[in-house]
Amino acid sequence: MHIMVTNDDGIHAPGILALAEALRELGTVTVVAPDRERSAAGHSLTLHSPLRVFELREGFYAVDGTPTDCVNMGIHSLLPVRPHLVVSGINHGANLGDDVTYSGTVAAAMEANLMGIPAIAVSLSTYERHGHFDAAAQVAVRVARQVLANGLPADTFLNVNIPDCAADEMQPPLITRQGMRSFVGKIVDKTDPRGRKYYWIGSEEPDLHDEPGTDFHALNRKHVSITPLHLDLTNYESMKILSGWTL
Repeated sequence: MHIMVTNDDGIHAPGILALAEALRELGTVTVVAPDRERSAAGHSLTLHSPLRVFELREGFYAVDGTPTDCVNMGIHSLLPVRPHLVVSGINHGANLGDDVTYSGTVAAAMEANLMGIPAIAVSLSTYERHGHFDAAAQVAVRVARQVLANGLPADTFLNVNIPDCAADEMQPPLITRQGMRSFVGKIVDKTDPRGRKYYWIGSEEPDLHDEPGTDFHALNRKHVSITPLHLDLTNYESMKILSGWTL
């Protein structure tokens, strides 16, 4: 088995190092990841400038692009064979609910899925560099082993969120649906020492809809959340309503 590992926190992040090391028990691992943090890059591609690749050591490639760029570079150029699995992570911070649309971690798995390769996005619910990444990596190995053995349904990739706790404190994994949150955005404007305006994109504290069956609900109770995602964003219920319009 050949497994490609990527992320959006950068190739030196502790999460990707723990993940790559743990996955070696399942096969050959090649890491292709951004050369620096690319969080919230979403499903973006670099189209208007060239990409550069740096081989840091055997099997570890840093790309000066987005997570989606890394998946493309790995599959079409850097890996000696087409990977059997792409695993993205371990992200610093959970990727739950509506946030999956911003996430570079999730987008990398999405890109692999578009290419017909089974893919998993893995996130740990912490922003600390010393979180329980080793415990999370073992969860990722268990999920990866199942995917390699059984495959995934068509047009499906997995979004796995793991509580930041020791392995013996984790509750059993649950198959969940994508949750929702009430989000209020805001722009924080400041003035630099030279009198010029600059801005930070921020938000109010979100109201998470802690509903049974959702990724939020599972993670809040120390369960590993496994959400099957796909790319079809069509709102089929709305199609029925809109078909009644007179256009």
